[in-house]
Amino acid sequence: MEAAALIPESHKDLLEQAVTITLVTLMPDGQPQATPVWCDFEDGYVRVNTARGRQKDKNMLARPKVTVLAIDPTNPYRWIEVRGMVVDFNDDQEIAVGHINKLSGWQRPTRQRTTGDDPHQADACDHWRGLIFCWGDSLVLGVKIRINE
Repeated sequence: MEAAALIPESHKDLLEQAVTITLVTLMPDGQPQATPVWCDFEDGYVRVNTARGRQKDKNMLARPKVTVLAIDPTNPYRWIEVRGMVVDFNDDQEIAVGHINKLSGWQRPTRQRTTGDDPHQADACDHWRGLIFCWGDSLVLGVKIRINE
């Protein structure tokens, strides 16, 4: 089954709109680590963006099992949980910074990797960014059902 087929139309908006989601990764000791992040959904993948070297980045590189939880900000009883695997990391800074700009609406200059010798070589995007592609292999939906209308 393709990843896109897992996401029903009834909940796809939670991954395509400006919703802060929870990304759950696994720490070295197996403890879950939950981080609020932005995401989008494109070509069947939930895509998240992170500054490289952060804990979630380290966790996904070492242990690629992830869960994404998106809760409707207007109805907390409507949510989607996608469980799956990280299948790709994209370190191309033009693409990764373009992605975070899309998600945040902010403009950040593309950072060039430097040797770190010059302490004055910093800009508004002072993190080497990565774009992470997650493929869902299981899905849990939450919808409040009214019995008495």
